[in-house]
Amino acid sequence: MIYIDPPYNTGKDFVYKDNFQDNIKNYLEVSGQVDSEGNKLSTNAETSGRYHSDWLNMIYPRLKLAKNLLRDDGVIFISIDDNEIKNLKAVCDEIFDEDNLLGQFIWNTEGNTDNQYKVKVNHEYILAYYKNANFSDSAVGHVIDPNTPEDSNLRKGFADNNINKNNPANPPSIIELPAGFPSSEDSLFYGQKTLDKKFFEITESEKYISEEVKLNYNLEPKSGLPVKLDDMVIEGGKLIKPCRIYVGLANKNKLLEFIDNGMKEIPDENGEMISFYINANAGVRYRKKREKARNILSVLKGFGTTEKNKTMLKKKGVYFDYPKPYQLIEYLISIGCEDKNSIFLDFFAGSATSAHSVMKLNASDNGKRKYILVQLPERVKKNSEAEKNGFKYVSELSLKRIKESPALIEEEIGVQDYDSGFKMLKLAETNIRRWDADFDDLEPALQLAAKSIKEDRTPEDVLYEILLKYGIELTTLIEEETIEGKTVFVVGAGALIVCLDDDITEAAVEGIAALIDDLEPESTQVVFRDEGFGNDDNVKTNAVQILKQHGVEDVKSI
Repeated sequence: MIYIDPPYNTGKDFVYKDNFQDNIKNYLEVSGQVDSEGNKLSTNAETSGRYHSDWLNMIYPRLKLAKNLLRDDGVIFISIDDNEIKNLKAVCDEIFDEDNLLGQFIWNTEGNTDNQYKVKVNHEYILAYYKNANFSDSAVGHVIDPNTPEDSNLRKGFADNNINKNNPANPPSIIELPAGFPSSEDSLFYGQKTLDKKFFEITESEKYISEEVKLNYNLEPKSGLPVKLDDMVIEGGKLIKPCRIYVGLANKNKLLEFIDNGMKEIPDENGEMISFYINANAGVRYRKKREKARNILSVLKGFGTTEKNKTMLKKKGVYFDYPKPYQLIEYLISIGCEDKNSIFLDFFAGSATSAHSVMKLNASDNGKRKYILVQLPERVKKNSEAEKNGFKYVSELSLKRIKESPALIEEEIGVQDYDSGFKMLKLAETNIRRWDADFDDLEPALQLAAKSIKEDRTPEDVLYEILLKYGIELTTLIEEETIEGKTVFVVGAGALIVCLDDDITEAAVEGIAALIDDLEPESTQVVFRDEGFGNDDNVKTNAVQILKQHGVEDVKSI
């Protein structure tokens, strides 16, 4: 699942433009919307070409990438307000296809509406799209909106409905309920209705039983349908003799299948078990068993407020003006990440509400969901509370929130036994030094060429670049061992061994080989730093041979 809360288009300059050199002031001057002194020549700034295009140029490539990152049964949720909902919907229809729309949610923000608008705005939108609607059943979790009444059948593990469908799309017909047909009542009697030929002529012509017909033939509002053509007599919770009924029916074919199956429950098209019974009002109902119900409403209410979440974070030293409520995001994640091993992505990390939400859901249902949060090096606002408290970048706020979230979760639900660990990675250029030879002065260039790793890089920096180049997930378990005084990184229980220290000896290599023998991985790759062997090619050659003797065929030096 992907969730993003992109910067809303408020008409102000924002840092997510692809061209960082061009600013609003310069554009307005070039396009003739302001004079040389900055006075506006147009009073309709929000309808200018740039107003929407800047924002769309920012969001479009990110959504294209998002679609490519989603699994076939993946979903994306995007928060937005009134300013760009129309344009965002058009872009998403183009990228994801309008047939893949999951829903357009309206979030009742329930917060402060003290503004100057004639109509106080207390809502935002969340657009949701499938990657592929053909996978809709696995893409959407079995979630019950928390506003659903506690006594609803949705919470009881079954669905129970009347099968009457009294409309022209379901013309009435006669069905015989045999003796033994089940009832919720131990005993019940309902006398047959006396009907004439005209009744059937009218209802067959009109294809339903109209209110006028009900009145003329004294059919009661509750118990009159289906029309009983024979006495309905129930004793011991079952019909004791056949009873013909007449009405338009939903699930008619399933009812006949149920009767043919000896009144034993049958599976529907989704494999859920269905049975039929007569209730206290002499109606016929079906009951469908289901392990998990689904009741997702398009209006989202009662999921916390921005103001309360802002106050909560401030108490923990996280200063962010408009954090999304973690309760809201947790609910969305429960929809999109029902699989407890799901991967969740948010590439507008902000206050890291998403990380808090994933951890909270994992703590609640013993899940193992992983989250990936991405944040550009965006400066915090000048003179903001965040800046006054020592924060320079939004990513620092994200990090602080992630560290504080376990304490907040424990305060709320008292759960500690879940994985709240994380890794923070910073995008950088390669750790490998590029050699630019100066042929007029080769000596310094050759000295630099002997050093393959840039001077300001740590062994962990190099290790993670190796993981990327080997296609190993960055969340893979990494353990450190010390062998003959050398630091050895053991990745994925021995699938990859990395030693980047200097002065590698044959004894250290023998120790690494013994470690591999103990771990017994299916296959192992070993990486050293070329400089680690100094100028002794014999040690390097012997290292390769020693490891081969222990079944390691893939040995590299960088």
